[in-house]
Amino acid sequence: MIVAPHHSLEADRISTLESLRILDTLPETDFDDLTMLASKICGTPIALISLVDRSRQWFKSRIGISATETPRDFAFCSHAILGSGIFEVKDSELDERFSTNPLVKGEPFVRFYAGAPLLAPNGMPLGTICVIDSQPRELDDSQKEALTALSRQVTRLLEQRLHLERMQASKVRLSIKRTALDNLAEGVLLRDTAGKVIDYNPRALEIFGVDPE
Repeated sequence: MIVAPHHSLEADRISTLESLRILDTLPETDFDDLTMLASKICGTPIALISLVDRSRQWFKSRIGISATETPRDFAFCSHAILGSGIFEVKDSELDERFSTNPLVKGEPFVRFYAGAPLLAPNGMPLGTICVIDSQPRELDDSQKEALTALSRQVTRLLEQRLHLERMQASKVRLSIKRTALDNLAEGVLLRDTAGKVIDYNPRALEIFGVDPE
């Protein structure tokens, strides 16, 4: 077995992965749907969305396998993230990089692997969407194109998920500020640069003896 070297910009890659706040999160239907499509399109019993962390590969979504992660040194995905296109191993037992790999010799008995890198907007590879079989095989061109398209959709989901999380956090912060402002004993008026009132608290209305209108 040959362990994959780290990415040439490994520190940046890990920083990008961690910034997405996705590791160790619960399963989500949107990701599982893409994994299911990968399995159906490629005709494989196993499909994964795998994220390559510091010392492990962790599965955000999985079909056909019970494990939620494996050591990074055993991961086919560790090799896949070093390239920009589909990484395919047609028969692991004939490939010196993987022939003695514990994932080949034991469960899930990986003989075939194909993975499309998940590339962040800054170009850093986060992991892969991959398909696996216990029998040797090969993807055709249309299957490779489909797997690549699915990888782009996974990346979009990761970005969208982070955006929604940040929006929710902003709403919570605004709610806290609103509650604090409403409970001040002092009257508060906020004006824009033109002098127009854009916000106020209930105490300000009492002080000035006016209604919201």
